[in-house]
Amino acid sequence: MATLLLTALGTAIGGPIGGTIGALIGQQADAIVFGGGARQGPRLRELAITTSSYGQPIPRNFGRMRAAGTIIWSTDLIESKRKEKGRKGQPSTVSFSYSASFAVALSSTPIARLGRIWADGNLLRGAMDDLKVAGQLRFYGGHGDDPVDPLIAADKGLGAPAFRDCAYVVFEELELGDFGNRIPALSFELFADGSDAEVPLARLVPEARVEPAPATLSHARGFADEGGPLGSTLSAIDQVIPLVCTSGRDGLRIMPRAATSAPVATLPENIILTGSSSEESRHKQRGELPTREPAALRYYDEERDYQPGVQHALGSRRLGREIMIDFPATMTAPGAKKLANESANRARWRHETVLWRIGELDPRLEPGSVVRLPDESGLWLLRSWEWLDRGIELLLERLAPELATNVPSDPGEASSPDDQILPQTRLAAFEVPGDGNSNPATRMLFAAASAENRAWRGAALYLVQGPSLVPLGGSGARRAIMGVLIEPLNTSPALLFEPDASLVIELVAPDLEFEDADIEGLAAGANRILVGGEVLQFARATPLGDRRWQLRGLLRGRGGTEDAAANGHPAQTLAILLDDNLVALDPVEVPVSEMTRIAAIGTGDSDAVIAPVTNVGLSRRPPNPVHGRIKIASDQSRELSWSRRARGQWRWENSLDVPLVEEREAYIVGYGSAETPFTAWSVEEPCLQLSKEACDDLLARFGAADLWVKQIGTFDQSSPLLLDRLM
Repeated sequence: MATLLLTALGTAIGGPIGGTIGALIGQQADAIVFGGGARQGPRLRELAITTSSYGQPIPRNFGRMRAAGTIIWSTDLIESKRKEKGRKGQPSTVSFSYSASFAVALSSTPIARLGRIWADGNLLRGAMDDLKVAGQLRFYGGHGDDPVDPLIAADKGLGAPAFRDCAYVVFEELELGDFGNRIPALSFELFADGSDAEVPLARLVPEARVEPAPATLSHARGFADEGGPLGSTLSAIDQVIPLVCTSGRDGLRIMPRAATSAPVATLPENIILTGSSSEESRHKQRGELPTREPAALRYYDEERDYQPGVQHALGSRRLGREIMIDFPATMTAPGAKKLANESANRARWRHETVLWRIGELDPRLEPGSVVRLPDESGLWLLRSWEWLDRGIELLLERLAPELATNVPSDPGEASSPDDQILPQTRLAAFEVPGDGNSNPATRMLFAAASAENRAWRGAALYLVQGPSLVPLGGSGARRAIMGVLIEPLNTSPALLFEPDASLVIELVAPDLEFEDADIEGLAAGANRILVGGEVLQFARATPLGDRRWQLRGLLRGRGGTEDAAANGHPAQTLAILLDDNLVALDPVEVPVSEMTRIAAIGTGDSDAVIAPVTNVGLSRRPPNPVHGRIKIASDQSRELSWSRRARGQWRWENSLDVPLVEEREAYIVGYGSAETPFTAWSVEEPCLQLSKEACDDLLARFGAADLWVKQIGTFDQSSPLLLDRLM
């Protein structure tokens, strides 16, 4: 603010030169009030994405880190044409997808193990080393004997590079459909040797002598060196973890600047120079301004998937901007909090220095040594020493007192993507009764594909023809709601709504669920479920836990499946909700017979999952007649009559005759077993006249037996309806 004001004022009074002078004065005023830059240290790469620019340095990664990487080789996109089967009542579609093969450099130092991989913020590879999409992954640790990748060798020939001494990964035909058909922004979890401990200082600067040799970066379980001069890297570390660096005949020597647990030497008395006062010679205080106190530390938080975290130091704040230190290291929140507090504490004491003159140099003293002063409290760091004609002058810096306690810290909440193992595909194929909205001559053939969790990305469907698989398209990623009966389902006459009847189903996944429906919803066809060969409807769904649901309030034998309701169902019978998650199969592509089988292959399937087509013919079988009636005349003749039903007519409207779906109206009335009757009559009207003589003849020839009727459809016959029993 002062910069703008004084620049304008100076320009108005003194022209351009006055403006320059005003700007300089304003900048000094702003620095006093607001402080300088708000951030120090290497910037954390929170928004870094995978790049492929020439001349970009490949960082050195130590410990455990999350790195974006650099694309170093790639092929063109590979286009694939895929037919997606339509969901229930929807047409099939043709879509195009793309895959790519490429290599990504991760680190210019060796990496022991590759962990998770994120793509556009979602997990591409989980903690169990499983890829979430189709493709192959190969990892090279960055050692001198790494082989040439075979895919790169096939593309580049004899001149294919091996990228030795550089850790990298190769993706082969990675499916890009989940990423907008482009190579996504990738980031990789890397583990170097000793990633479960603090990063050794000697690995960061192998050309230097580190003392003591096991010295580490306190609380840092990973560190990223983005390149540049070694001094810049050491300077970034020194802001958070103070170091002592000296250079001599033996080269560079580095050691952590911390109070040692060994006995601390006490300096001899200060030499008082002739002609100077005792106070001036004893404590020649430097006139340095106090160092600005850092208020916060930014780091890579291990508990938040290596996302940048911030820990604020304790203490009062100066007016104006806070100083925030960026430290490119992986830490936990308690460790970062401790380092933030220690950095702020050192800054409060760093300005206090002393020049101390002694007669001779103790061999134990060297830059970086911790000493005491006679009659002075606290510890002092020997920064440097200088030979003079009257003694040796030592530059001492007061060490900040150690903080007594650890302060509680909070890493903050992180929205981590689900890391679920790719499940195997669950598959079923079946026919169901028609719904009245489709061609009655067309089979209602569906596949139900599902899985145990949301990581399932769909499966490719095939028709099994001997040893071959004929492609049918994809299932899509929406999972069918399917499971098995936990308890047997009793028989039912399938005549009325049964409010107290119930069944218990165990679903294939814990996140799948059912919904309730009222009577109006049931009348409109809601909550249809296929149990074995029976279609039923339910009104209320209650979760029981552990994937189990109780369905209560049942309408049994729907769509002409009364015969299956009359038989009941044993435990472990397959149950599938008939909703839009089903995949419609084209009867032209899938010729149905008792031997027809459908296969599915998903990303998590090691082998094809095969299921037979069940309920063959159910969609084209006419429902059995209903409302059987008998009239016995005075001459003991019998008139048998009934009402027809039509395929696809789920509701029974009063005073309305159902349409005739079949090519012609025809029935067969039989006497005896429905499979092998003693005799039968073919009629074209829903009635049959039997005289007393005919009835007596049946009893005399075959004995007592049932009279029943079946409707003859275009493709099949219905189940029998019992009309009478002759005794």
